[in-house]
Amino acid sequence: MNMTERSFRFDVDPTLVNPNAEDNAKRLMTYLCDIYGKRTLTGQQIGVLSAPEMTIIREVTGHYPAVYGFDFMNYSPSRTERGSTCSDTDIAIDWWNGGGIVTFCWHWNAPKDLLDIPPERSWSRGFYTEATSFDVKKAMDDPDSEEYRLILRDIDAIAVQLRRLQTAGVPVLWRPLHEASGGWFWWGARGAEPCVRLWKLMYDRMTNLHKLNHLIWVWNGQHADWYPGDEYVDIIGEDIYPPKKNYDSQYERFQAALSYTGRKKIVALTENGPLPDPDLMLADGALWSWSCTWYGDFVYVTDDEGNRTYSGEYTEREQLIKFYRHPFTLTKDELPDLKNYPIR
Repeated sequence: MNMTERSFRFDVDPTLVNPNAEDNAKRLMTYLCDIYGKRTLTGQQIGVLSAPEMTIIREVTGHYPAVYGFDFMNYSPSRTERGSTCSDTDIAIDWWNGGGIVTFCWHWNAPKDLLDIPPERSWSRGFYTEATSFDVKKAMDDPDSEEYRLILRDIDAIAVQLRRLQTAGVPVLWRPLHEASGGWFWWGARGAEPCVRLWKLMYDRMTNLHKLNHLIWVWNGQHADWYPGDEYVDIIGEDIYPPKKNYDSQYERFQAALSYTGRKKIVALTENGPLPDPDLMLADGALWSWSCTWYGDFVYVTDDEGNRTYSGEYTEREQLIKFYRHPFTLTKDELPDLKNYPIR
């Protein structure tokens, strides 16, 4: 790819799909578009019950990632009614106020019909198709059904947390209904059509009813048939888990993501195991907007005394250091003041 082709491909209009988007969301989107194809943001997901990943990465690389990945999982009503608690919203507010970027996914525990057959099909794994008999097609086909009403209840519960973030001025890279085409989550278990309707319902309810204007909508369906349309998607994400210590740029998946629409959209590596090598990314033109390494074993090991240290099982220590210190990557300390970044 020559420089002219590269410049064209990565020249994305920062206009958000929500015409009432707040300035902080516009500022973040403008920044993402300004650096797209020129730099890539480092990112890290934290665990649900503990979050040692950030400290460990800082100890190894000397830097914090630019993007912090959170999960609304334990705010799901079918989990909170069983005693689950969560502080991700509070941590996210602190992260933004400290100069970082926030992204949220939602491992949406099914609203009802949890099989609760431990261990693989227990209620705590209720976002997996194998752990629930909840039927998303039945819900979407009948707005008068209990299933549909519970869908709305759950969306409204997460809207409460998103409202807290909006009130605090935090723009959110919002990635719901992820990996839908895989079918392993209940929202994708009945095919593309009900899932696309669910995406549009969530967008409409959060945007037009709840007036959540700080969201940048990151679609992560991973197949063209599941794409809800350009008017519902700001950014396209791919989740990729190559074999251990495989640092390929994932060019083929990058190209696949570009093919989901005829419009130019930012493409991000929204989940990863091993990190891609930035030199290979540059050589191949697979210039992901950001990456977000998954948590736990992908980052650390725990010894018999409970001490946690960097693992190197998936991304070797020197490769992690290379990624975080490479001229192409950006860490938290290199971010501009996004609260005052110029909008275009």
